[in-house]
Amino acid sequence: MDILEQIMAERRVAVDQARQEVPLEALRERATDREHHSLRSALERSGTSIVAEMKQASPSAGLLRPHYDPAALAMLYAANGACAISVLTEPRHFMGSAAHLTAVRAAVALPLLRKDFMCDPYQVVEAAAWGADVVLLIVAALEDDRMRLLFEAAGEWGLEVLVEAHNADELERALRLEAAIVGVNSRNLKTLTTDLAVAHALSSLIPKERLSIAESGIKSRDDIESLTAKGYDGFLIGESIVRHEDPASKLRELVGINY
Repeated sequence: MDILEQIMAERRVAVDQARQEVPLEALRERATDREHHSLRSALERSGTSIVAEMKQASPSAGLLRPHYDPAALAMLYAANGACAISVLTEPRHFMGSAAHLTAVRAAVALPLLRKDFMCDPYQVVEAAAWGADVVLLIVAALEDDRMRLLFEAAGEWGLEVLVEAHNADELERALRLEAAIVGVNSRNLKTLTTDLAVAHALSSLIPKERLSIAESGIKSRDDIESLTAKGYDGFLIGESIVRHEDPASKLRELVGINY
């Protein structure tokens, strides 16, 4: 069992437990009260669009930020050029939680991506109830029928979808979700190896009219400029910002602004 299979198995168990603890009806009431903040609209604006990710740890890098205050970090991201924020909610490998997402939602008005390993429509309702605007669907982790089910559930709750691929076959499947934002992850989630050449190679397979985001392995302004030239509309960046001793200055560097 590779790491992706392991995490997905764990998340299926966690969903069953969560459903017992928090009935769907309890989530529905909170989910219907949310105000939507559009990632699509943010990506369509001029300038460099960075979805700044917050996570306390990762399987590949271990503990990233010992002193982790999601609300404070979110406000820092918002003040230094992020167009949206990605919040990890997976607890065992990334030390995420629902509390992190709800704290970020209370702190900023940017679009929020619930970054997790989605396997059940219950998680989509959770995302809406916690204040997310976007959910992630990982092609490598989902059969087509399940991916379509989650995509349609997101639509029912007014959530946008970022569908993530790592190779040409996965990208072909991702493109079938017509309204989804396409993400190309340069990290192989089965082995955790990262190669930015993946994003460069797959860019030519993405139709120009589709919004697309390059994910993982982006460390410098040069990386962003080269990927922009390949047609990407945005960039999901986590570790190079979170691990930096001055996340604000690193984010400004990546966005290409100075103030």
